[in-house]
Amino acid sequence: METLSNLAMGFGVALTPFTLFLAFCGCFLGTIIGALPGLGPSNGVAILIPLAFALGLDATQALVLLTSVYYGTMYGGRISSILLNIPGDEPAMMTTLDGFPMAKQGRAGDALVISGVASFVGSFLSTVGLVVVAPILASIAYLFGPAEYFALYLLAFATLGGMTSSNQAKSAFAACLGLGLAMVGLDNAGLPRFTGGNLHLMDGIDFLVAIVGLFAIAEIFIFIESHGKNSAIGVTIGKLTIPWADLKASSGTMLRGTGLGFIAGVLPGAGASLGSFMAYMAEKSWVGSKGRFGKGDPRGVAAPEAGNNAAAGGAMVPMLTLGVPGSGTTAVMLALLMTLNITPGPLLFKEQPEIVWGLIASLFIANIVLLIMNVPLVKIFVKVLMVPPWVLMPMVTMVSFVGIFSLSGSYFDMLLMIAFGALGYILRKLDVPTVPVILGILLGNAMEDSLRRAMVISDGDWTYLFSTPIAVGLWLFAAGGFLAPMFLRKIVKRPPIPSGDLPLDAD
Repeated sequence: METLSNLAMGFGVALTPFTLFLAFCGCFLGTIIGALPGLGPSNGVAILIPLAFALGLDATQALVLLTSVYYGTMYGGRISSILLNIPGDEPAMMTTLDGFPMAKQGRAGDALVISGVASFVGSFLSTVGLVVVAPILASIAYLFGPAEYFALYLLAFATLGGMTSSNQAKSAFAACLGLGLAMVGLDNAGLPRFTGGNLHLMDGIDFLVAIVGLFAIAEIFIFIESHGKNSAIGVTIGKLTIPWADLKASSGTMLRGTGLGFIAGVLPGAGASLGSFMAYMAEKSWVGSKGRFGKGDPRGVAAPEAGNNAAAGGAMVPMLTLGVPGSGTTAVMLALLMTLNITPGPLLFKEQPEIVWGLIASLFIANIVLLIMNVPLVKIFVKVLMVPPWVLMPMVTMVSFVGIFSLSGSYFDMLLMIAFGALGYILRKLDVPTVPVILGILLGNAMEDSLRRAMVISDGDWTYLFSTPIAVGLWLFAAGGFLAPMFLRKIVKRPPIPSGDLPLDAD
């Protein structure tokens, strides 16, 4: 009853006219961003964070806008996957396996409708799971001390790096780079570290400056290098109808994919890519020889779409309850919360329930808006694929610079953003994942504080870090999350990514 009461309070916050307008705008922009190959949810949210500050939104309104963008990008990623065989982002990669064959068979409209409904089922039910699981996990989090939190942060680095890169050494390097950048500024004793005598760095590196630079500005550098060669392609989908028979046959597929995707999302670092892969492979095994997977089976479209959208909702659980992002995109959103002086964790549900439950209620509304947008209005979003990147990239540049300057009013931050853009470009060229860098900047200080408190409590005894069953379990999960992908990649080869795509993160 307490949960239902809190949810009713959340709907009271979410159903205000302006909040509804923000949810609608976020869904629309997110679907467009998701449909464009190469941008993906992490970039979409990072690009629009400065806009949220430039508009003067409060914490709840900013979160509603950006989570609607997040959900919208997860919906939109399927459009280019089905029509162009180019995933809008990495989680949509599995959708190409059966979505594009359906399009070649003249069933592009059917594939888009099936994927839209599957996305709705996955997102909506995962939001229900968020309502049920998040308060329970928040109550368990009260048992966490400094040793448990240190192991939890380590788990986030190990799993997020392990799942988002094909090279564990590069993931570890990126995490260490992020942790090193987090040390810039004043330490706990008030002494400057790695500032080079620059007063602008005394307060450390701003999360948002780093995020916008590593994602948005780096994407602009990549575009400049390609001279706009990856221009959009005009496509048609023919007559749009609702394939009731296929939807009925895929109903069980959607439910199974949702369950697997939600579990993958709750695991810190697993993200939507693992959710879509697990859902597709599990459904293929479930159907067996009766299916036509890889040749245009509607269930091959429904399963990964339900899985990756369910993972998006599941990834919100550890972010809100533990302050540990469940995916690359929620790592970006965690930066927003910290910039707004909001500390995610179990106390958030007690001290600022209107923010948490207003956000959850807005997710229910966003899912309904996205279903309405992505089924009857899908032809409008298809038109976006015909907009050349040379028109879109100047807009991205403008939003990035104006947003960062309006946030801090500092020219130094703009120069620092460009420097992070150059760093992101170099990392992209070296195939080094950028999400662990962001995670290091976000969690580095909190991880250091947990280690310091643990050493003070234990009088310098490092075995205190393994003193409880929870801590030991987290250490074991961290080791498994980092090492398991090495063996999984030898067993299962991931499908190749088309050359025109530039996937960024497992989100």
